[in-house]
Amino acid sequence: MTAELRASDDADAPEAGVSTVTVGDGRHVAYAEYGDPEGVPVVFLHGTPGSRRLAALFDDAARRAGVRVLAIDRPGYGRSSPWPGRTLRDTGAFVTAVLDDAGVTRAGVVGFSGGGPHALAVAATHGERVRRVDVVAGAVPPSLASSKPAALRAFEVLAAATPTLARGLARVQSWVAARASPSAVVSQYTADGADVPDDVAELVRRDFVEAFARHRSGFVAETRLLSSEWDVAVESVTVPVRFWHGDRDTNVPVAGARRLADRLPNATLTTFEDADHLRTLLRAREAVFDRDGATADESAADADAVAAADSSSRS
Repeated sequence: MTAELRASDDADAPEAGVSTVTVGDGRHVAYAEYGDPEGVPVVFLHGTPGSRRLAALFDDAARRAGVRVLAIDRPGYGRSSPWPGRTLRDTGAFVTAVLDDAGVTRAGVVGFSGGGPHALAVAATHGERVRRVDVVAGAVPPSLASSKPAALRAFEVLAAATPTLARGLARVQSWVAARASPSAVVSQYTADGADVPDDVAELVRRDFVEAFARHRSGFVAETRLLSSEWDVAVESVTVPVRFWHGDRDTNVPVAGARRLADRLPNATLTTFEDADHLRTLLRAREAVFDRDGATADESAADADAVAAADSSSRS
């Protein structure tokens, strides 16, 4: 078993409570915290489908690095309300609402898989709230994409043509995932799921099940969203962006990540050798939390700025 696939106690990391914020006309957005409660804030945006629970994989690494992880359920996943008609441009509305609720002015943003486009969208529309973006095995615009798994292509067609049927299929998938071996879920993200530690596989399964715990519409709507051209200009992102991608990722082949990174003015791409979709996430756990460009003192200053703004608004 390779070192990056060994699990510590991350898979069993408890949630430090789930908070909920209200956005717009009464929609609820849920988030949980992991890592160091007093650390440098970083927002984590899960994959498609997914939930806040996946961030438990980062708990140990975040504690060691002094990072406070704010893991968000995107609309229609986990405990967050559906958001009909949501586009990538709307991402900033619920991410900044979470930052405000957590008393954070600026944060790093990490997006995995389908969370990658959302991380870039926040930086494009609310760059003043973002310190840096890390895109891990991130999805790319259709115009830059290479091949996709046949099952994903089929679901994209289904979601666009008959969303009701797509929601029914998602319901069946979640029912099976809740009762099947974790390897049934892990196999969607890695070529040889048998090599994934049991506790990591179980966490990935829990994340998948939680994604559909209350709604199926989030996955269907987001599949349609990500299979269309993005409505944000990623070329406008000026904060540092780091892409992390595996050379064996068949879910999102690395060629698309190279094309996307080339479009951004301040981006780098690191390729992990012999890494598929899930292994890229596991191998990036330490790297995305390095302390380059952020300190605990800066985090404290951010909190002071929020407090000052609150005091000013009340006076």
